[in-house]
Amino acid sequence: MSKDYYNILQVEKTASQDDIKKSFRKLAHKFHPDKATGDEEKFKEINEAYQVLGDEKKRQQYDQFGAGFEQQGGFGGGMNWEDFMRASRGQGGFGGANVNFNGVDLGDIFGEMFGFGGGRGRGSRQVRGRDIQMDIELSFRDAVFGVERTITVTKNNACDVCGGSGAEPGSSLEICKECKGQGQVRRVQQTMLGAMQNVVQCGLCHGQGKVPEKHCAHCGGDGVAKSESKIVVKIPAGIDNGSSIRLSGNGEFPGVGGEAGDLYVVVHVQPDKEFIREGNDIYTQVHITYPQAVLGDKIEINTLDGKKKLVIPSGTQSHQEFRLKGLGVPYLRGSGRGSQFVKVIVTIPKKPNRKAKKLIEELKEIE
Repeated sequence: MSKDYYNILQVEKTASQDDIKKSFRKLAHKFHPDKATGDEEKFKEINEAYQVLGDEKKRQQYDQFGAGFEQQGGFGGGMNWEDFMRASRGQGGFGGANVNFNGVDLGDIFGEMFGFGGGRGRGSRQVRGRDIQMDIELSFRDAVFGVERTITVTKNNACDVCGGSGAEPGSSLEICKECKGQGQVRRVQQTMLGAMQNVVQCGLCHGQGKVPEKHCAHCGGDGVAKSESKIVVKIPAGIDNGSSIRLSGNGEFPGVGGEAGDLYVVVHVQPDKEFIREGNDIYTQVHITYPQAVLGDKIEINTLDGKKKLVIPSGTQSHQEFRLKGLGVPYLRGSGRGSQFVKVIVTIPKKPNRKAKKLIEELKEIE
């Protein structure tokens, strides 16, 4: 029975060559035998399918004649299974160079998984400093309308003498003898899968390719020193309790050749005695008298924008809510604000005087 290569690669027959390549990369990551989710038979089948569909001419022949048009031994004139696996593991036979398979760089794919191949794996990535977190308390109104705060953080920063380079000011730089200016060195490690070749950052020059003639006296050549940093945090209007603000590059600096991590500022909003927030809306209560509820009135209420007038229509019921549009919390994204909902509580006197009782009795007779 003819194999359905489109189904194997999980693409439609109308898929573009880019879509086929993307699907192959994704499936190769998942089913490579050296991965926890690996399946050698599935991986072999995926590569067989891509050997055909990844080549436009072979794909045309496959569409016309089916899987038997040229396939003998699975890879039909391409690299055999053993060579492919050796290439995917960065082992001998290819001299450590990147291997291109139907337009897909194996060093790129498998370097991402295992950190080897062509200097493009994990070893070539810049060292990143640790992310840090700080908590900040805000009043209810500061969270609603936004505010600027200056915080002080004690952390590892780039040395303020050498600027994080590790070199004494005025000292010249020399080509690193360890990596010969490449910033990376190649290591071969014996594992249960055989020899695995890794490209890692040079430990002498920290990936810079150059080393200072004289190390910085202040930081000892590490490029990092613990110090206080004053950081201005802009709190956006409408931020909610528990939200965090990311300040890129304000985390800890790892040293020469690295980049600082990020600072996360977690916001804690103090509750307000009068206003309750739900999303971008706020809720308040106001007490009115029985005559105000019956006859109607215009009363003064508190809002986030100060005192406002609220019209109480005649016949208002206790616990009835009135919506005031645009007096709530500003939206973080986009313009506008939520609403303020005012719940009216009708106050009934516990001990009405004689005159009040008489009037109520008269009202009772009328009703």
